[in-house]
Amino acid sequence: MLLSLTLLTDMAVHHSFLVILAALTGIHSITAVSEVSVKAGESITIPCLYDSQYINHVKYLCGGYYFASCSYVVKTNQNYGSGRFSISDDKKQRIFTVTIKDLTDQDTHYWCSVEINRGRDVGQYFHLSVTRGSPRLYVDHQEIKGFNGHSVNISCKYRNAGEKRFCRLGGNCVTGTRGSIDGTTVTITTRVPGVFTVTMSGLTTKSSGWYSCATGDLQMPVHLTVTAKPTTTTHATTGLTTTTGLSPPRETVNPSVSEDDTRTSSCCSFSIHLKSIIIIPLSVLLFILMVALFIWYMLKGKKQNEAESSFAATAEENMVYSTVKCKRKPGQHTGVPVEEEVIYSNVQEKRKPSRKMSDAKSDVEIIYSSVVTVKQQTPRRVEEKPKSVR
Repeated sequence: MLLSLTLLTDMAVHHSFLVILAALTGIHSITAVSEVSVKAGESITIPCLYDSQYINHVKYLCGGYYFASCSYVVKTNQNYGSGRFSISDDKKQRIFTVTIKDLTDQDTHYWCSVEINRGRDVGQYFHLSVTRGSPRLYVDHQEIKGFNGHSVNISCKYRNAGEKRFCRLGGNCVTGTRGSIDGTTVTITTRVPGVFTVTMSGLTTKSSGWYSCATGDLQMPVHLTVTAKPTTTTHATTGLTTTTGLSPPRETVNPSVSEDDTRTSSCCSFSIHLKSIIIIPLSVLLFILMVALFIWYMLKGKKQNEAESSFAATAEENMVYSTVKCKRKPGQHTGVPVEEEVIYSNVQEKRKPSRKMSDAKSDVEIIYSSVVTVKQQTPRRVEEKPKSVR
């Protein structure tokens, strides 16, 4: 127990010494968070705010316990080390950020540094407390987006004791339950155990920047980006819906953002309009073609039926009928059947050719043959028997 207290005391002394050393090496030149709790294997982005006099200077991340003996990790003018480290410089906001990926137990002592030509470099120390479990103070996402005139909620999850604060990097802090940062209303609520929620209301483009959740000696940086909320407008002439960036009344919008949104909207409108010009006429043309083919097919069938009906109606038929007579020759004897004479006759059908059928024959002759036999009964005589003479 005594050993543990001794170690904690030594660590506190070393930490205080590093804070004092950071103050001596330019605390007014560079501002950064000082103590951050992170989880092994995750990544963290640390913002470093610098004075305007260092806008065109080289910025770098230096790793080591002492600034005098730390080593370059990554610089804005060239890259060092592995791909776990990256750095970027926003000269407009005067903030350079360093990102460390795949955190390990060795990622502990670092310095946000600015290179001074013909002089001693300046740096600001920050310490990473790498844990295997959940960090003592963390947020789900370091990057947060909001819209002009609206509000955002930031959930700061903690496991350590201490006063709860919400601060802007290089600016003032809000403690308690309510306050204001650069004209933006900040409300802090603690309804859920282990979480304090920060609500920023009445956002403007000036609200964009780096902030930090803080409990005790821990800080967790978060970045807020505020843009104009897209609004949906309908064009009466085409019925198309496009999205354009329009800011609410009484808000100042960055002209470059407005132009980019307008350019994106115009490109989207042109693409949709081009599709309507090509697809709609092709669909109408295909429909007209199908209707025309259907009508042509119906007319063709109707004409064919009329031709067949006309051919049958215009064919004139002449039928020649003939009678058949039977002549009987009388028998010489009355008791013998008479002989009958049969006369054969032809029936001929003549058809006149149709004008529409050029290949039809001029005369179609059909001959039917028939034989009719008519037999009549001849009366027989009954011979009277001679009466017997009595």
